[in-house]
Amino acid sequence: MKVLHPARRSKAKERNGDLSRGLLLRLELPSDPSLLCAVRGAVERLTESFGFSAPDCRAVTRAVDEALTNIIRHAYNGRPDRPIEMFFRSVHGPGNPKASEGLEILMCDRGPSIARAKLCMRALEEVKPGGLGLHFIQQSMDIVEYKRANGTNRLRLVKYVRAPKQEVNS
Repeated sequence: MKVLHPARRSKAKERNGDLSRGLLLRLELPSDPSLLCAVRGAVERLTESFGFSAPDCRAVTRAVDEALTNIIRHAYNGRPDRPIEMFFRSVHGPGNPKASEGLEILMCDRGPSIARAKLCMRALEEVKPGGLGLHFIQQSMDIVEYKRANGTNRLRLVKYVRAPKQEVNS
């Protein structure tokens, strides 16, 4: 766990807003692809402890892995020494406090701004390797939002825990 000096903490808060509300885990890592395995392991365990089904655990882990790979490959052009910050928070469904609990993952990088036109997904019918990461992310998560704020790219992913259907005994 990394403790930030108060001045750095203030700058991080300024860049990313107040992210301490509902914070479960915060990761700060360099854009080194060799760390993807460790992040996948952390996300897997967090989603399991959060109560997601096994398929949803795998889906969230895959979405995070794809998003990190895209940050490393496209925002940082493969440079292994650029900063990535990740915030994992507990959230509730919109509008209803009794709505399903969810996991919010905010991924922040300081790469160049991404043109929305470049965030296009290739057609699934095209048979070729690569280019399906955005499809996996969209399919796996309930909310996918991208924005640029204070020189930081922010990708927000949210997945809600689905309550298991209960049979009614009559």
